[in-house]
Amino acid sequence: MKIALIGQKGIPVTHGGGVEKHVENLAVRLVELGHEVIVYTRHSYTDKSLKEYKGVKLVGLPSVPTKNLDAISHTFLAAIDVIFRKVDVVHFHSIGPSSLIWLVKLFKPRTPVVSTFHSQCYHNQKWGFFAKNYLRFGEYMCSQKADTVITVSKSLLSHVMKKYPTAHARYIPNGVNIPEILPAQEIKDKWGLEPGSYILNVSRLVANKGIEYLIDAYKQLKTDKKLVIVGDGVMEEDLKRFAGNHPNIIFTGNQNGQTLGELFSNAQIFVQPSESEGLSIALLEAMSYRNPCLVSNIPANCEVVGDSGFSFKNMDVSDLKAKLEELLASPDKLKANQETMYNKVVQEYDWSKIVNDIVAVYAQGKKKIN
Repeated sequence: MKIALIGQKGIPVTHGGGVEKHVENLAVRLVELGHEVIVYTRHSYTDKSLKEYKGVKLVGLPSVPTKNLDAISHTFLAAIDVIFRKVDVVHFHSIGPSSLIWLVKLFKPRTPVVSTFHSQCYHNQKWGFFAKNYLRFGEYMCSQKADTVITVSKSLLSHVMKKYPTAHARYIPNGVNIPEILPAQEIKDKWGLEPGSYILNVSRLVANKGIEYLIDAYKQLKTDKKLVIVGDGVMEEDLKRFAGNHPNIIFTGNQNGQTLGELFSNAQIFVQPSESEGLSIALLEAMSYRNPCLVSNIPANCEVVGDSGFSFKNMDVSDLKAKLEELLASPDKLKANQETMYNKVVQEYDWSKIVNDIVAVYAQGKKKIN
């Protein structure tokens, strides 16, 4: 099959969120299975001279580089471009870009359109009134106009089926690649981090990720463990000011490759304090590196860690502090949770199974339309 992926910033992933990681893994694995794949990329994210990545064809297009128009302007150009290409499936990612499904369906009514619902991003505080309502419109288009809507979590599937009972929806989660555990080399040289010497968070530094609750709770702890916050975003400077001059709070900025692998490999515990998520790839990555995980008790997080996971009350600094104190004083609990988290991610979030499930959706869509 020839498959076009629309809505992501681009690949290969250099920075950005889980959507880009999802698309990169999906696209590369589809090529490995013998499919032809087009990924639309933004000039502001992927080098416009890069035309191919691991067998995936890259089509770079410009966008209006503002908060409200970047994604939708790029998606509009990608939708126009794909109308003139012979493809077997068009796959949109995220509800904002999915608002333009109608355009593709208008001109290519016999081409199956799939949409992956990654998160209810209208909950993000960065969006104003108009943007939030437009994203809700995108959710409607995703759920009602796509031939199949894929939700990355069971809680999102429940939301779609309750709100849009006629939707053709199914649950296929985000996935993760099982990594090699790395010794602390670069992170020791850069930040003086030894194995087991720090609490880790990996996230975009934006409002709904709850990093401020983690910093607040950490500042109240009596511990020699450092707090390492990995990522960048619009709230980075505000969070640094909130952290003050605390000597043991380290902001590393965006990291990838060897350095990110070392950060995951050597953490004492991973904390995911998000107020809302679709399905956090950072959390899956932490589990794959055998990190004990403490998460906010939102449905998407609890779904991943299961009944054996550690959680705290969402947005409750006191509860987060208490749980951190309890776990840091309980090495046996942390060690047991390491294996529980690892086994769960291997059994339920393996990309080799996920990509086959997505291909089955494509084939079903082609069969239904033709």
